[in-house]
Amino acid sequence: MAQLEGQQHPIGTYLWIWGWLFVLSAFSYLVDYLQFQGAVRWTLILTFMMLKAGLIMAFFMHLKWERMALVYALLIPMFAVMVFVGIMVWESDYTLLSRLVFYATGT
Repeated sequence: MAQLEGQQHPIGTYLWIWGWLFVLSAFSYLVDYLQFQGAVRWTLILTFMMLKAGLIMAFFMHLKWERMALVYALLIPMFAVMVFVGIMVWESDYTLLSRLVFYATGT
């Protein structure tokens, strides 16, 4: 029987990634434990979330070893979604402000 040839990744790499994921998760929990509030809280939570997602995609989904075309096919749509979410957040602030002005004047 023919043996399948493929890439072999050292187990140590995966153990290091598991360690980093554990550390980043601990930092995420520390944000709640230390009771950060406001923009600092959400900035830290989103930063740790993106770092963990990047590690998972790069190593456990094997994107680090894939062709750039496949990497771009996955990353560009996700980046576009993040941009659109940002646009929607900005628009929601504008909509809220216009409603507050409209209802405050009573017209």
